[in-house]
Amino acid sequence: MENHSQIAVLGGGSWATAIVKILLENVDGLNWCLRKKGNIQHIKTHHHNPNYLSSINLDVDKLSLFDDINETIAQSGILIFAIPAPFLKEATEKLNVDITSKIVVSAIKGIIPEDNLIIGDFFNRKYNLPLNNFVVLTGPCHSEEVALERLSYLTIASQDIQHAKIIAEFIQTFYIKTILSDDIYGTQYAAILKNIFAIVAGVCHGLRYGDNFFAVLISNAIQEIKRVVDAVHPITRDIKSSAYLGDLLVTAYSQFSRNRTFGTMIGKGYSVKSAILEMNMVAEGYYATKCITEMNKTYKLNLPITEAAYNILYENISPAVEIKLLSKNLT
Repeated sequence: MENHSQIAVLGGGSWATAIVKILLENVDGLNWCLRKKGNIQHIKTHHHNPNYLSSINLDVDKLSLFDDINETIAQSGILIFAIPAPFLKEATEKLNVDITSKIVVSAIKGIIPEDNLIIGDFFNRKYNLPLNNFVVLTGPCHSEEVALERLSYLTIASQDIQHAKIIAEFIQTFYIKTILSDDIYGTQYAAILKNIFAIVAGVCHGLRYGDNFFAVLISNAIQEIKRVVDAVHPITRDIKSSAYLGDLLVTAYSQFSRNRTFGTMIGKGYSVKSAILEMNMVAEGYYATKCITEMNKTYKLNLPITEAAYNILYENISPAVEIKLLSKNLT
């Protein structure tokens, strides 16, 4: 049986940094794998991530820092991946350590481009990870508010509820509350879709639509989430709970939402290319829009907001024209 006492965080962005902060509240030692050696040295010297959430002071005495994914994983029983989905395949290309007995936690709110794979299926198919050893860590939660220690809730989903409980014990703090779930499929797809809808919300904001329209847009968005999650994994779930509706609301409305920010830029007249170049962080919803559109060729679901996002981002249709057309299909 794998020793699950040692935890590793893989990724160097804002969400990875926030997770490290949370874990350092509860563990005596933590492994952290970052891509750039320069960032590792900066953290050792200055006790903060130079690029993301630099206000967080990190207890480096508790941190073992790595730039080698195999060395990190070999020394860890619980692996928390917080690498943006578009870069996960590249980041794991050199992975040759057996992970089948480890608990793999996805803190990734995206889908693998081109393969159209959610993260659990990616690890299951490519690395033979049993789905019972896979855990989803999802919101509603922004890393910036974790840095400020504002009360936040995280949903932990696993088909093995004991694994979910193990992860919950490590991340509960006075400012982090946890909710357990067994819906590893619905939580992943909801997290993917809410990024698409946040982009559309941002486009509408950039076009100066108001709160009245936003209320209708988000009401329709949660209906799209329900159609998708019911199609891909038809179980009994409360779509109004935090992992679904809550995560959608915070991502669509928050000033910290990178997907909403990306959409706002598009709505204000930026080209997709220029908005991507100017963003300091990855807007997962951009890639997810194409993936979900491709997936829906099989399911043939009614997804007007997703279709509007695709037309704006990939078909170069005017945001003003597309949102006007979308407004006629909302109920």
